[in-house]
Amino acid sequence: MPNLSPLSDDPGLILRDASFALSGRVILSGLDLHLTERRIGIIGRNGSGKTTFLRLLAGLIAPSTGSVTVGGVDPAKDRKAMLGLLGILFQNPDHQIIFPTVGEELAFGLRQQGLDKAAALAKTRALLHAHGRAHWEAEPVTALSQGQRHFLCLLSVLAMGPRTILLDEPFAGLDLPTQARLTRSLADLPQRLITITHDPAALQGYDRVIWLEAGRLRADGRVDAVVPAFTAEMARLGEADADTDLAL
Repeated sequence: MPNLSPLSDDPGLILRDASFALSGRVILSGLDLHLTERRIGIIGRNGSGKTTFLRLLAGLIAPSTGSVTVGGVDPAKDRKAMLGLLGILFQNPDHQIIFPTVGEELAFGLRQQGLDKAAALAKTRALLHAHGRAHWEAEPVTALSQGQRHFLCLLSVLAMGPRTILLDEPFAGLDLPTQARLTRSLADLPQRLITITHDPAALQGYDRVIWLEAGRLRADGRVDAVVPAFTAEMARLGEADADTDLAL
């Protein structure tokens, strides 16, 4: 296992009174968080603002009020600096993959970081070889399974060496064997992982869990404190919904 102790020179991700609204609708409100742990889970019901929260951290959107910094950088203003600080994996790999072949896809981010074509190719080949996928280089992306495309997206992120990786439901749509393989790959990474999940069991061994409710912070703390409270609340809401249905 890698050394997962925090980096002494890594200021982490900081949100100061960060809010986000779209067309007058408030989606996130008043978030004050300092994220330094190596494994952080994000939980909450559908529509609680989890994906918007990740997009805010990634700089894909800017806060309507307040501020967000990643490694001391404003992610919405300095996209080039963010390439080496933070990567993101979306639920659907097809929303992330751009190029027709595996080699081209992996080399793209490296070229964005300033590597010339030869250096990007060399690093791409070394990465594929290190992960036992040297034979993938010339493969068309369309020939890969859903799970393989997920893994390709992970390799694309790893190629750029970010300190933090954001994961938006990384196991959505994957069969159990593929989930197990991806879980092992993620567990061995030295990077900080910030993971959205609907499955609290997937956060076993995590350092911290953040529970969002209606765009606000409902709870923030250790797995053994936050997850049982969340699970109990979801069960309570489920029973209330069931009683309501029976009364109709």
